[in-house]
Amino acid sequence: MKPDLWRPLLGMLGLAIGFGVYPLIGRLPEPWPPVVVGLLFLALGAAAWVYAQGERWIQVLGLLLALYGLARMLFFR
Repeated sequence: MKPDLWRPLLGMLGLAIGFGVYPLIGRLPEPWPPVVVGLLFLALGAAAWVYAQGERWIQVLGLLLALYGLARMLFFR
């Protein structure tokens, strides 16, 4: 079994981006913070869906993240 080195690397990169970018988004003028955060969740969900390649639970997680991002942009202000 060949180890998949992309998963831990992408996980660490995602955490670094998330913890680095999220506080900066709060500095944006209204109404942009909820829209940008929603777009980030939408992009994360789409990336998880594409990366999953047949792993159904990751595709479901990606779909849930994308739906949450969309709901956050439209309803959670």
